[in-house]
Amino acid sequence: MNLKVLYFASIREKVGTGAEEFELPAGVATVDALRQHLRARGGAWAEALAEGKLLRTAVNQDMVPGAAPVKAGDEIAFFPPVTGG
Repeated sequence: MNLKVLYFASIREKVGTGAEEFELPAGVATVDALRQHLRARGGAWAEALAEGKLLRTAVNQDMVPGAAPVKAGDEIAFFPPVTGG
């Protein structure tokens, strides 16, 4: 079963896509592990999802911390924090 990953705002601009689907990689069981897996692609991925960079994450449209579990069939969204004005 596939995992759907969504990218918003500046992350989408850097990686050049708003969404992708792929098979959940073996050993990837948390949001942080998925982020690390995606960063390993290098280039724009490493920059957009850099360790220590403040990002928000949602799993199935619920805000979650990096330790939140992910499983096949989930929809994971990465987006930068937003501020109001």
